Amino acid sequence: MKTLTKIAAMCLTAFCALSCSEKQEGDAFYTISNENGMKVTVTNFGGRITSILIPDKDGVVRDVVLGFDNVESYYPENNQTDFGASIGRYANRIAQGKFTLDGVEYDLPKNNFGHCLHGGPTGWQYKPYQVVEADATHIKLKIVSPDGDNNFPGEVTAFTTYTLTDDNRLEIAYEATTTAPTIINMTNHSYFNLSGDPTTDICGDYLYVNASGFTPIDNTCMTSGEILPVEGTPMDFLTLHKIGDRIDETDYEQIVNGNGYDHNWVLDTKGDINQLAAKLYCEKTGITLDVYTDEPGIQVYTGNFLDGSVTGKGGIVYNKRAAICLETQKYPDTPNKPQWPSAVLRPGETYHSHCTFAFSVNK
Repeated sequence: MKTLTKIAAMCLTAFCALSCSEKQEGDAFYTISNENGMKVTVTNFGGRITSILIPDKDGVVRDVVLGFDNVESYYPENNQTDFGASIGRYANRIAQGKFTLDGVEYDLPKNNFGHCLHGGPTGWQYKPYQVVEADATHIKLKIVSPDGDNNFPGEVTAFTTYTLTDDNRLEIAYEATTTAPTIINMTNHSYFNLSGDPTTDICGDYLYVNASGFTPIDNTCMTSGEILPVEGTPMDFLTLHKIGDRIDETDYEQIVNGNGYDHNWVLDTKGDINQLAAKLYCEKTGITLDVYTDEPGIQVYTGNFLDGSVTGKGGIVYNKRAAICLETQKYPDTPNKPQWPSAVLRPGETYHSHCTFAFSVNK
């Protein structure tokens, strides 16, 4: 099937989505919607969210995530980005690309400061998923990762399901099984700009993170195994305040190491998905994003390495801090840090993870 290249194609109906799924994989957009005028579009290539359309406090429809106008732009030969992706097998970094499981050491490809990031250079964000279910409000995607994929053990069958409710909650459910002991840590890598204007950075938006601790990093963005308190540091978002208030405090080592915020927060929610994990608020549009998860951590990344080299939807160039990512997850490098919640998955077990992006508008 021909690649969809027009923005209008992002408004495909669920009926079209079903027919598209029978065609060549990796080159289609699919849209789900609700009665409030909210629409979420995904592509089966990388299991990515490509747009989230929501009316702001004045009724103006805003697209609040970064992305591209056509599917081809997501292909790695055109742009190596994680925009909106379902990340696997292992979100975030594994130190020096090595881990040991059941006495066997695995050597993974190194694609970020000598570490394995987001499953390696050909992680799931660069592969087509199969559409297995689709209707007006949900879409379920499947990927089969063979044994030895980027040197990870076991054949893994994984699902990502997006469901949009009538109270503007985008529910993301992950599920996976394996044929051999392996590790897994899935997340969504959407880049949010709640102003709907990526020419404006997110430093003036407000952030809350329900975490009294975080995992510090070195200058290669790798965690040390420590958990440090946020109190008295620029990492403290226990009260809602502007992202940019302390993002450039270069006398604080963690800000220097991350070039801003690129850290895992240790959530105080203790896996309770009914407790608020994080909140993002844009005063200009009145749009609020509340994040809920059953995972122990959340990576907050403030787009520090966006550098104007990528042109996104509508021909807009994405510059530094044009968006913020809120990635629910196991902690980085958990396979090498046994004191942290395990990411091991064994045959006969089913991996489950859940994230909710709940949107509202303050008028």
